[in-house]
Amino acid sequence: MARKLATVLVATALAAGGATGAAAAPVAAPAAADPTLDLAHFELRPNRMGTELKDRVALLDAELPNVGVASVMTDANRAGQAGPGTCNDNAVGSATIEVVQSLCFNSGDNSTALWYPQGVTTIADAQDDKEWGDGNHPILISWYDSSTKDGVDDAEDDLEKGVRISFMDPTSGQYRHVLLVYPTINSYGNPSYMSVRTEQTGAGTSLHAGGIVWYGNFLYVADTGRGFRVFDMRHIYDLGAADNGTTQDRAQIGRRDGVYHGHGYRYVMPQVASWTSTAAKAEKCGADSGALRFSYAGLDRSGLDHMTAGEYCAGPEERNGRVAAWPMAGAVRDGEQITDTSYRWQADAAHKLPDSNIQGAVRFDDRWYLSRSRGSGFLDNGDLYRTTPADAAAEDLRIDGQMVAAIGPEDLSHWEDGRGGTTLGAMWTVAEHPNKRMVYSVRPARSMG
Repeated sequence: MARKLATVLVATALAAGGATGAAAAPVAAPAAADPTLDLAHFELRPNRMGTELKDRVALLDAELPNVGVASVMTDANRAGQAGPGTCNDNAVGSATIEVVQSLCFNSGDNSTALWYPQGVTTIADAQDDKEWGDGNHPILISWYDSSTKDGVDDAEDDLEKGVRISFMDPTSGQYRHVLLVYPTINSYGNPSYMSVRTEQTGAGTSLHAGGIVWYGNFLYVADTGRGFRVFDMRHIYDLGAADNGTTQDRAQIGRRDGVYHGHGYRYVMPQVASWTSTAAKAEKCGADSGALRFSYAGLDRSGLDHMTAGEYCAGPEERNGRVAAWPMAGAVRDGEQITDTSYRWQADAAHKLPDSNIQGAVRFDDRWYLSRSRGSGFLDNGDLYRTTPADAAAEDLRIDGQMVAAIGPEDLSHWEDGRGGTTLGAMWTVAEHPNKRMVYSVRPARSMG
């Protein structure tokens, strides 16, 4: 129970600071049992661009029609598949996997090498009651633009389209892509935006977006070298309905001659904030000290809600990675992202991973659930691990259960049973490789000792 006591103390301190309307003082990080996992190495701060990003989004609100998640779901334009069991046998190979539910993309998205799916989050992360608006239950998947890696030398290589999010209906399988964008001010002083990149310059490459968490109004996207980018479901722009918008030119993005583009996508969603590690970059992946590599993200709704994140480290040449957890109350004040640059979002637990090649991690009732891929092997099934219970003082995670996963499993999202997440439910993930793609859930308790 040590972790839960620590998180209550952190949340209480945050709530007390926010109640008066005054700026919350930085909360001291709890001491780790072993200094090699000093929690100070997992500390996050609001990015210095936070307030400016909000101002730019406000200007975009005045330029473009703003719609919500329900509108995107109603306007789903791609026909996927949904149902119990496996919708793509290629994703599981010759293995026997007890798939509870699966969703498959259309043939074009299943086979494309221009985009790769990575992160997954669900309405169970977003809301305790697992509903959004008028009965919507979306599953969200992040994709990064991989056109320079597709082996084809064409015009797509000159574009860095960044990150798109699939909003999928788990009942019908229909879905729609929404392009994530970074708000800017152009040379004429007008609000614009660009694709989401590792560096928000012309030289930056598309953000990997290896993990996502939808929590309330906000979508947190893992930024490998920094922390989290934050987007807001209250700001989704419909370029198809805008008098000054177009969906016709796939090569253009942002404002051009007074017209807003989105690489051909109808909907774009701008970044509103970000969280950045305060620690110096680690010397190598899996190092005992230094900033975490944010390869994936998840949510723990058991007890006090927590964000989880960790690093993918390839073995055997690299050490196993680390995971950490942050109380969600530490990121938001009065319903908005904290932007005071003197503030610090403190992790209250961190652990060393028990294996390499971990692609996703979520925690529930002090146990961690981990997805593991087999590196670059496109024919090898992955694994889903369960660890022994671990509190904040336990440094190393230990595996006590294992089951087979599909080929190329990625990020994890936990859909708990019961309102408020009272019982272990299903784990959702996405298989990433072309023609072997599938979004699916399994119940680990049924298949692990």
